[in-house]
Amino acid sequence: MFGSSLKVAIRFTLITTVLLGLIYPLIVTGFAQIALRNQANGELITNDGKVIGSRLIGQNFASDKYFHSRISAAGNGYDGTSSGGSNYAVSSQKLVTRIQGDVEKVSKDNPSQPVPIDLVTASGSGLDPDITPAAAFYQAHRIAVARKITDDEVTKLVKYHITPRQFGFLGEARVNVLELNLALDELAKAPQD
Repeated sequence: MFGSSLKVAIRFTLITTVLLGLIYPLIVTGFAQIALRNQANGELITNDGKVIGSRLIGQNFASDKYFHSRISAAGNGYDGTSSGGSNYAVSSQKLVTRIQGDVEKVSKDNPSQPVPIDLVTASGSGLDPDITPAAAFYQAHRIAVARKITDDEVTKLVKYHITPRQFGFLGEARVNVLELNLALDELAKAPQD
Protein backbone atom coordinates (compact mmCIF):
# COMPACT_ATOMS: atom_id res chain seq x y z
CA MET A 1 0.00 0.00 0.00
CA PHE A 2 2.77 2.44 0.90
CA GLY A 3 4.63 1.53 -2.33
CA SER A 4 1.61 2.27 -4.54
CA SER A 5 0.98 5.60 -2.77
CA LEU A 6 4.63 6.53 -3.27
CA LYS A 7 4.40 5.67 -7.00
CA VAL A 8 1.27 7.84 -7.36
CA ALA A 9 2.94 10.72 -5.53
CA ILE A 10 6.07 10.50 -7.70
CA ARG A 11 4.01 10.29 -10.92
CA PHE A 12 1.85 13.24 -9.83
CA THR A 13 4.94 15.29 -8.95
CA LEU A 14 6.57 14.54 -12.33
CA ILE A 15 3.41 15.29 -14.31
CA THR A 16 2.67 18.57 -12.52
CA THR A 17 6.32 19.60 -12.77
CA VAL A 18 6.32 19.06 -16.53
CA LEU A 19 2.89 20.64 -17.03
CA LEU A 20 3.20 23.62 -14.69
CA GLY A 21 6.97 24.08 -14.68
CA LEU A 22 7.68 23.64 -18.38
CA ILE A 23 4.69 23.45 -20.73
CA TYR A 24 2.53 26.20 -19.15
CA PRO A 25 5.40 28.76 -18.95
CA LEU A 26 6.35 28.03 -22.59
CA ILE A 27 2.75 28.55 -23.73
CA VAL A 28 2.40 31.82 -21.78
CA THR A 29 5.80 33.07 -23.02
CA GLY A 30 4.95 32.13 -26.62
CA PHE A 31 1.57 33.89 -26.42
CA ALA A 32 3.19 36.99 -24.90
CA GLN A 33 5.85 37.11 -27.62
CA ILE A 34 3.18 36.87 -30.33
CA ALA A 35 0.37 39.02 -28.92
CA LEU A 36 2.17 41.43 -26.55
CA ARG A 37 5.77 41.50 -27.78
CA ASN A 38 6.62 45.04 -26.59
CA GLN A 39 5.20 44.52 -23.11
CA ALA A 40 6.73 41.03 -22.77
CA ASN A 41 10.17 42.43 -23.55
CA GLY A 42 10.05 45.23 -20.97
CA GLU A 43 8.74 48.13 -23.10
CA LEU A 44 12.24 49.07 -24.18
CA ILE A 45 12.88 52.49 -25.73
CA THR A 46 15.40 52.73 -28.54
CA ASN A 47 17.12 55.76 -30.02
CA ASP A 48 19.10 55.42 -33.25
CA GLY A 49 18.78 51.63 -32.97
CA LYS A 50 20.29 51.53 -29.47
CA VAL A 51 18.31 50.58 -26.35
CA ILE A 52 18.45 53.55 -23.97
CA GLY A 53 15.95 52.53 -21.34
CA SER A 54 12.54 51.17 -20.51
CA ARG A 55 9.18 52.85 -20.02
CA LEU A 56 8.89 50.79 -16.84
CA ILE A 57 12.12 51.62 -14.98
CA GLY A 58 13.24 55.08 -13.88
CA GLN A 59 16.65 56.56 -14.65
CA ASN A 60 18.74 59.25 -13.04
CA PHE A 61 18.89 62.58 -14.89
CA ALA A 62 21.19 65.09 -13.19
CA SER A 63 21.60 67.81 -15.85
CA ASP A 64 19.52 70.99 -15.53
CA LYS A 65 18.53 70.44 -19.19
CA TYR A 66 16.42 67.43 -18.23
CA PHE A 67 13.44 66.61 -16.08
CA HIS A 68 14.56 64.85 -12.92
CA SER A 69 13.00 61.59 -11.82
CA ARG A 70 11.83 60.61 -8.37
CA ILE A 71 14.54 59.80 -5.88
CA SER A 72 15.55 56.14 -6.00
CA ALA A 73 16.03 53.98 -2.93
CA ALA A 74 17.11 51.04 -5.10
CA GLY A 75 20.79 50.27 -4.49
CA ASN A 76 23.01 53.00 -5.89
CA GLY A 77 20.04 54.51 -7.67
CA TYR A 78 17.71 52.88 -10.17
CA ASP A 79 19.40 49.49 -9.70
CA GLY A 80 16.85 46.89 -10.80
CA THR A 81 18.62 44.18 -8.81
CA SER A 82 18.10 46.16 -5.59
CA SER A 83 14.50 47.23 -6.05
CA GLY A 84 12.76 48.33 -2.92
CA GLY A 85 12.08 51.31 -0.74
CA SER A 86 14.15 52.53 2.17
CA ASN A 87 11.43 51.34 4.60
CA TYR A 88 12.06 54.36 6.82
CA ALA A 89 9.03 55.20 8.94
CA VAL A 90 7.51 58.67 8.72
CA SER A 91 8.89 59.25 12.21
CA SER A 92 12.46 58.37 11.13
CA GLN A 93 14.85 61.27 11.70
CA LYS A 94 17.04 59.99 8.82
CA LEU A 95 14.08 60.29 6.45
CA VAL A 96 13.07 63.72 7.74
CA THR A 97 16.64 65.03 7.42
CA ARG A 98 17.03 63.64 3.89
CA ILE A 99 13.71 65.09 2.75
CA GLN A 100 14.51 68.51 4.25
CA GLY A 101 17.85 68.55 2.41
CA ASP A 102 16.17 67.50 -0.84
CA VAL A 103 13.46 70.15 -0.44
CA GLU A 104 16.15 72.84 -0.03
CA LYS A 105 17.97 71.59 -3.13
CA VAL A 106 14.87 71.16 -5.32
CA SER A 107 13.22 74.43 -4.21
CA LYS A 108 15.95 76.34 -6.09
CA ASP A 109 14.14 75.34 -9.31
CA ASN A 110 11.03 77.28 -8.39
CA PRO A 111 11.35 79.08 -5.02
CA SER A 112 7.88 80.64 -5.14
CA GLN A 113 6.05 77.27 -5.32
CA PRO A 114 5.80 74.38 -2.84
CA VAL A 115 7.90 71.36 -3.86
CA PRO A 116 5.76 68.45 -5.16
CA ILE A 117 6.15 65.52 -2.77
CA ASP A 118 7.19 63.04 -5.45
CA LEU A 119 10.36 65.05 -6.18
CA VAL A 120 11.65 64.43 -2.66
CA THR A 121 10.33 60.94 -1.88
CA ALA A 122 11.10 57.55 -3.39
CA SER A 123 8.47 55.16 -4.67
CA GLY A 124 7.95 51.75 -3.08
CA SER A 125 10.12 50.04 -5.70
CA GLY A 126 12.66 52.85 -5.97
CA LEU A 127 12.40 52.46 -9.76
CA ASP A 128 9.35 54.57 -10.63
CA PRO A 129 9.67 55.88 -14.21
CA ASP A 130 6.94 58.50 -13.78
CA ILE A 131 6.40 61.77 -11.97
CA THR A 132 3.20 63.69 -11.38
CA PRO A 133 2.25 66.46 -13.82
CA ALA A 134 2.77 68.90 -10.92
CA ALA A 135 6.38 67.72 -10.54
CA ALA A 136 6.96 68.13 -14.27
CA PHE A 137 5.45 71.63 -14.38
CA TYR A 138 7.50 72.55 -11.30
CA GLN A 139 10.73 71.79 -13.22
CA ALA A 140 9.70 73.53 -16.45
CA HIS A 141 11.30 76.91 -15.73
CA ARG A 142 14.71 75.40 -14.85
CA ILE A 143 14.71 73.42 -18.09
CA ALA A 144 13.59 76.40 -20.16
CA VAL A 145 16.45 78.50 -18.77
CA ALA A 146 19.02 75.72 -19.27
CA ARG A 147 17.90 75.06 -22.86
CA LYS A 148 17.30 78.72 -23.72
CA ILE A 149 13.69 78.14 -24.75
CA THR A 150 10.45 79.57 -23.39
CA ASP A 151 8.61 78.22 -20.37
CA ASP A 152 5.57 77.89 -22.64
CA GLU A 153 7.40 75.46 -24.98
CA VAL A 154 8.34 73.23 -22.05
CA THR A 155 4.85 73.45 -20.55
CA LYS A 156 3.25 72.43 -23.87
CA LEU A 157 5.59 69.45 -24.06
CA VAL A 158 4.62 68.37 -20.52
CA LYS A 159 0.90 68.70 -21.30
CA TYR A 160 1.33 66.57 -24.42
CA HIS A 161 3.07 63.80 -22.44
CA ILE A 162 0.61 63.52 -19.55
CA THR A 163 -0.89 60.05 -19.33
CA PRO A 164 -4.34 60.36 -17.71
CA ARG A 165 -5.81 57.95 -15.18
CA GLN A 166 -6.55 54.57 -16.74
CA PHE A 167 -10.25 54.31 -17.65
CA GLY A 168 -10.68 57.73 -16.04
CA PHE A 169 -10.53 56.44 -12.45
CA LEU A 170 -7.61 54.01 -11.94
CA GLY A 171 -4.26 55.37 -10.72
CA GLU A 172 -3.15 58.95 -11.09
CA ALA A 173 -2.18 61.15 -14.03
CA ARG A 174 1.54 60.80 -14.69
CA VAL A 175 4.39 61.77 -16.98
CA ASN A 176 7.09 59.32 -18.07
CA VAL A 177 10.41 61.09 -17.43
CA LEU A 178 12.49 59.26 -20.05
CA GLU A 179 9.93 59.86 -22.80
CA LEU A 180 9.62 63.52 -21.81
CA ASN A 181 13.40 64.00 -21.86
CA LEU A 182 13.64 62.34 -25.27
CA ALA A 183 10.96 64.76 -26.52
CA LEU A 184 13.06 67.64 -25.15
CA ASP A 185 16.04 66.41 -27.15
CA GLU A 186 13.87 66.12 -30.27
CA LEU A 187 12.63 69.68 -29.70
CA ALA A 188 16.25 70.84 -29.60
CA LYS A 189 16.93 69.11 -32.94
CA ALA A 190 13.91 70.70 -34.62
CA PRO A 191 14.67 73.69 -36.85
CA GLN A 192 13.86 76.99 -35.14
CA ASP A 193 11.71 79.60 -36.94
